[in-house]
Amino acid sequence: ISPVVVPALFFWGVFYDLFSSELPLGIDQPLKLRFYHSLMITTMVLGKILQKLGICSDLSLMRIVLDGIPPRRDSMLLIKDIKVDEVPLRIYQPKWPPTGKRRGILYFHGGAGTFGSIRACERICSYMAKKCNSVVVSVGYRLAPEHPYPGQYFDCLNATLYFMRNLEEYHVDPALIILSGDSCGANFATVICQILLNKRDLPKVRAQVLLYPGLQGLDFHLPSYQQNASVPLLFRKSVVYFCFRYLNKEPSGLEDVLQNRHVPESMKQKYKKWVSADIIPDTFKMRDYIPQKLTSYKPEVHEAIKEILAITFSPLLAEDSIIRQLPECYILTCEFDVLRDDGLLYKKRLEDNGVQVTWCHSESGFHGILSFFGYGIFSFLTGKKIMDSTVNFINSL
Repeated sequence: ISPVVVPALFFWGVFYDLFSSELPLGIDQPLKLRFYHSLMITTMVLGKILQKLGICSDLSLMRIVLDGIPPRRDSMLLIKDIKVDEVPLRIYQPKWPPTGKRRGILYFHGGAGTFGSIRACERICSYMAKKCNSVVVSVGYRLAPEHPYPGQYFDCLNATLYFMRNLEEYHVDPALIILSGDSCGANFATVICQILLNKRDLPKVRAQVLLYPGLQGLDFHLPSYQQNASVPLLFRKSVVYFCFRYLNKEPSGLEDVLQNRHVPESMKQKYKKWVSADIIPDTFKMRDYIPQKLTSYKPEVHEAIKEILAITFSPLLAEDSIIRQLPECYILTCEFDVLRDDGLLYKKRLEDNGVQVTWCHSESGFHGILSFFGYGIFSFLTGKKIMDSTVNFINSL
């Protein structure tokens, strides 16, 4: 490839970003965000070119770029890499002697199940280990489509079971186990919490920590999906596109799914008490929200992507009998995030079922903001505030 191709693609990415994305008033450091989004677009387009040339897959390039730059190993932490059933885990422990048993935090990274890695969230996990005086286990679940769905859930579950059965080795208090994650990693944490309710022989999870979670594939017309449809780093269309990639399916019915034509009428009726724009507080509907017109159901679209309506993929649809047994929860939502309302709906479901919720809402945050945490001047100010709020919650347990 000619050396001028990448700069030319980047300038095209900037041009594309200027005309396709929207940076609403109040979003954190918009020019910096525009630069990163242009870089992401460039990577995606270059990946498609390299795939066509047979050099590498577009996902491979995306994974390399989104992994970021590895930090220096932290001298205050003991960091150990192990494998459990072929799944890599990175375990962070403070080097100073524990005064008592520590908290144990499992962390599942985001990345739509198709990218992201232990390396990409190293700064987040190191920060939590130090600031919370905790043992943090970062789970490198295997990625789709090479490792097919729902393998990611089994990888996360196996890692959790390993840790829970070896707490003594890590001097962790069995009463202080926290399951956490960002984006789809928060989805995994939610599902694992639900599965563990049946495991009576294991310690109870103390808390869930969910950072801008994606929790349902039923309604892509919630207010946050409309308001933030073109806000970087995650467009509304990209959510459904990555759902198709994650499930290793051709995105032929993408537009129909965006119009909710994949959901049978009976299912819409059954779940509207839990997933509906009517439940979202009016304060979140002030900005450019228009209620959706009814759309007709297409059975063939449902058949193509019915997995996203399963409880594993959409844990927000779990029955009340499950929800009411769940541990205390910390939920972070960002105003400029298509997934904002998933977090708001889950907050209400938990509260309605008597589960204690600590909710942190970032007025200037956007989806994926923590990907830049710990990079100094290349980070976002809001990302640091979010991490400190999260640390404060964990320290309060």
